[in-house]
Amino acid sequence: MTEFEKEVLKAVVKIPFGETRTYKWVAEKIKRPRAYRAVANALRKNPYLLVAPCHRVIKSCGDIGGYSQGQAQKKRLIKLEKTI
Repeated sequence: MTEFEKEVLKAVVKIPFGETRTYKWVAEKIKRPRAYRAVANALRKNPYLLVAPCHRVIKSCGDIGGYSQGQAQKKRLIKLEKTI
């Protein structure tokens, strides 16, 4: 795992339960504001889905974005967290 990927995961861990943030937000948090696509690629390789909840990261336009377990699962997780 690269240092960049570690930084991305550390930022994602800080997203509160039941909330979402954007890939751009993560990029800005790690002080790489134009690296939102690289953030998405790093999250695609996330080996710690339960610890670093990458399902909480969505596109700036509001679209769900990708998820290693599938978009349907990502939508279910986001909806579940918002109802708890």
